[in-house]
Amino acid sequence: MTKLALFSIALMLLISTLSQAGPAESMQQLTDRVTAGFKTAQPAQWAENVPGVRTRLITTDKVLALTLDACGSPKGKGVDQKLIDFLAEQQIPATLFINARWIDANPELFKQLAANPLFEIANHGMWHKPASINGRSIYGIDGTKNASELVQEIELNARKIEKLTARRTRYYRSGTAYYDEFAVQIAQLLGHEVIGFSVLGDAGASYSAAQVKTALLSAKPGDIIIAHMNHPEAGTGAGIIAAMPELKKRGFTFVKLSDYPMK
Repeated sequence: MTKLALFSIALMLLISTLSQAGPAESMQQLTDRVTAGFKTAQPAQWAENVPGVRTRLITTDKVLALTLDACGSPKGKGVDQKLIDFLAEQQIPATLFINARWIDANPELFKQLAANPLFEIANHGMWHKPASINGRSIYGIDGTKNASELVQEIELNARKIEKLTARRTRYYRSGTAYYDEFAVQIAQLLGHEVIGFSVLGDAGASYSAAQVKTALLSAKPGDIIIAHMNHPEAGTGAGIIAAMPELKKRGFTFVKLSDYPMK
């Protein structure tokens, strides 16, 4: 049996043990358990797509997964209500990656979104930090400084969301969607699949509506689209709305991440 196969078996056993421990396990106990194997780890990778990051649905069906981030930064606590209303009216499902600070700024809306079966809630971290075990930064944003802080970044928001919704999150995307290879393993040990993307929908809410539309119209079956729902001043909402008629004309439908396996 190869070393990779042995590691995979060990990883699954650890995940099973952690899931059985449940929320009664204290944060300190969980942190000690998860970080034990990473004390001397030295990351060699730092990117959006490192091993274990899921970027596509495994299917040839003409389906797309729309994922929307709500980052909760000082300038990112807004709500693109027009976009949310459009998705609800048109019955377009989406997976929403929500940061804890955005929840605190929009508590009632978060409850409404979580209660709507059209949407599934995913984990966008406690403080919207890049996922690092040694403090790597990207775009001027410091990553989690060590494995322990990464556990807190993921798990504190997972527990916050579970307390509010009675459902534990299955998917995690870091702030900036950057990772080192060990950060992905830690997220997996915490019971989360790490979700990247194959279509850059709005480049951090910096695209114009025309650019967003063009990005979405480049999508192929099985693509995962990343965009934002917390910047009503950006072109994101208008671009997504403008792209929908053409995507439907081409025979595409939208699904949640949980509807398909991913790779």
